[in-house]
Amino acid sequence: MINVVNLLKPAPHTPELTDPKLIDKTYKYWRLRIFYSMYIGYLFYYLTRKSFTFITPFLSADLGLTKGEIGWLASFLSITYGISKFASGILCDRSNPRYFMAMGLIFTGICNIFFGLFTSVFMFTIFWGLNGFFQGWGWPACTKQLTHWYSRSERGTWWSACSTSHTAGGFVVAYVAAYCAKWYGWRFGMFIPGILCIGVGCWLLNRLRDVPQSLGLPPVEKFKKEVILDQIEDEEDKEPLPVKQILFKHVLINKYVWVLAASYFFVYVVRTAVNDWGPLYLAELKGYSPLSAAACVSWFEIGGFFGILAAGWGSDCWFEGKRVPLMVLSSFGLIFAMIGFWYLEPQHLIMTSLLVATIGFLVFGPQMLVGLAAAEFVSKKAASTSNGFVGCFAYLGAAVAGYPLGKIVDVWGWYTFVVVLVVCAATCTAVLLPIWSVKRGSEVEEETPLIHKAVPG
Repeated sequence: MINVVNLLKPAPHTPELTDPKLIDKTYKYWRLRIFYSMYIGYLFYYLTRKSFTFITPFLSADLGLTKGEIGWLASFLSITYGISKFASGILCDRSNPRYFMAMGLIFTGICNIFFGLFTSVFMFTIFWGLNGFFQGWGWPACTKQLTHWYSRSERGTWWSACSTSHTAGGFVVAYVAAYCAKWYGWRFGMFIPGILCIGVGCWLLNRLRDVPQSLGLPPVEKFKKEVILDQIEDEEDKEPLPVKQILFKHVLINKYVWVLAASYFFVYVVRTAVNDWGPLYLAELKGYSPLSAAACVSWFEIGGFFGILAAGWGSDCWFEGKRVPLMVLSSFGLIFAMIGFWYLEPQHLIMTSLLVATIGFLVFGPQMLVGLAAAEFVSKKAASTSNGFVGCFAYLGAAVAGYPLGKIVDVWGWYTFVVVLVVCAATCTAVLLPIWSVKRGSEVEEETPLIHKAVPG
């Protein structure tokens, strides 16, 4: 256990390189290597997180699990994952993301394998809850890498590109888990993703590294000739911030982080509701066959893929690094997209698919930007904690979109379901609108210019 703790310690900073050509060459190599490693690693996190979703028909048929028991397991993962995102964010800010991300993926693979060895709901709950806990080790590590290896003027583009691993992983796991379960039984729908993730976790141990300074490179702002004035002293300090300082100086008293957390809650209610309840909504209300309903909802991920890319690139290029304006515009557009989801005639299969893709485009963009903004509104040494904190609220929203929203549909019908989602989109817009012009934390906006190009020489 002591060896594991020591392994997670941040890598020591090494003497900074002085040759500009060597720095440029080394930075380019490691930025590309860090990126594709993170992308593949987080894609595989989705294989163990979503495998249960696609084996439930086979699991239910074999063991006779009720919808309530299946819903309980799904909700329990959301709860443990949400708690873990906050706790893991704190830990990751004081850890080496190389080992943090790799070990988390290995542990989720082990949990999947153990899940497949049992047949009782009690044991399923234990290992699915543990899976949720170790799932929380993935994105905080990505957050730390993205904030240290990519500068603010380009970070939206890199962050959004990395975030498409969510949708790519969601697409891949549908085939891996479902086909394994269909041909070899539901246990293999858990075993195969678990084994694959253990292998990829071991690969990440070789591929990833800690912050640039651990390789003798200057901070990325210095490399890109962008100086963030309030972080010069912060970057020169080689020690991680104390937990108390991270929490109470940078996160819990930061009003912008709380605003982002509230908006994340409402975004995730909509995202989870459309993703989880969309097929049933189309089947029961619009009269679609289960296959047609599933085909329509699959466009949610496709629209989300492009929404993530557009949001990151747009916030960098159109709003000069401001993330909130695109969140507000997307949330506002989502109001009308959800109204259209109610009024669209059922016979328009193609139009329904395109509308679901539009909803995905408008949901996944702000979802990605909230996490990015939360990391940028605090010190880089508290980025993972801030991202994990707002992520905890996101999965509270996901939990609300499960059993509570299901009961609302049971009592008041599908019309109220759409009304709830419209209200969530409108509330998200209203919550974010007052901070439209904020680019970073209040201390930067009010006291110092955020970024200026360094003068050569």
